[in-house]
Amino acid sequence: MDKRQSIASTGVDAIKALTPDRDVSSAWAGAQKKCFDAGAAYLAAMDQFDGVATPAAQAAFDNATRALGEASRAVDAFYEAHRTDLEQARAMLAATPRLAQDAKALAQKAQMAVADADEKYIGYPSIRAAWSSVDAAVAALDAAMASQNALGARAAASDVRDAASALEAAIDAAPAREREARSALASVRTRLEAVRTRSERLAPAFSTLLREFNVASSADLSGNEKASDRHIEQAAEDMSAARAAADSGNPEQALDYITQARAHLSDAEELVDAVTDRVDLLRAVKANPREKEQAVRFKLRDAQQLALNRGLVAEWGSVLDAQLARIERASTALTGTHPDYWSYLQDLDSISGFIAGVIDRMRASAR
Repeated sequence: MDKRQSIASTGVDAIKALTPDRDVSSAWAGAQKKCFDAGAAYLAAMDQFDGVATPAAQAAFDNATRALGEASRAVDAFYEAHRTDLEQARAMLAATPRLAQDAKALAQKAQMAVADADEKYIGYPSIRAAWSSVDAAVAALDAAMASQNALGARAAASDVRDAASALEAAIDAAPAREREARSALASVRTRLEAVRTRSERLAPAFSTLLREFNVASSADLSGNEKASDRHIEQAAEDMSAARAAADSGNPEQALDYITQARAHLSDAEELVDAVTDRVDLLRAVKANPREKEQAVRFKLRDAQQLALNRGLVAEWGSVLDAQLARIERASTALTGTHPDYWSYLQDLDSISGFIAGVIDRMRASAR
């Protein structure tokens, strides 16, 4: 009984340590209690009747024997019911030290590969960062093993393997970094010139906005030219820093500067496009000012029909009717010598978005 109990108990402990979501302690408690009670009955009989041949002694040993048998059968029944989880957990627990050892061997192998690599690569930020990650992962694994935290140790071993793989990948990628940096420098240099040329369109486009449309239609774009110029200047500074880093043998730092330059160029392009696109948009509205309004009115009619078809008029009818008044108010912007087409569009977009939200809610409520 003691042997069976020990095997089952270690399995229960292994499950609790490694797969706590499958904890079977409560199911084990009944069988374990029978083992404790049977063991206590046996020890009591031995203490009182060892070497004694009397009816009372016979009865005590018979009762103890029967309790031991029942306890053994309870352990066997429990084990059969949970055999897969128990055996799997015990195997996982037994394998944990080897798992940790293998992970640390991979870490050592990866760090030795750094020592064998070209000396100029050792200073690359990616390799230094990956090396530090390996050190930190191994330290966490050692701490988990020292505290006998099997679940934490297995997770830490996985982290060590991942960190070792990342370090090896960084070493493998290092020789291509210089070529990558030189190629990126050439590409972004071309893009910088293209953005500078493109930015020359901004000032004339903004003048067109002021000349052809209400001043309110371009008020939010008044700072775009200066902001775009600042981004272009910053991109040029980043490119200079990138070239210097590449020339000094630090291609990864060069790539970081190139990434910054690209971000600034993207921002500059967006600022230019915001002005030129506004001209195109407002001219289109000026040519056919009612097209957008008609589209919103059509969307409103669809929403009203949906409310009618689904019996939601009482809930949404007045809300949708109110949007018609909003559309009428929006059209008042189209007055005077220079109508405020931008305000008109923004109001209609807001109304359209509101109607779309009502449609979504009506469809959801009818499911």
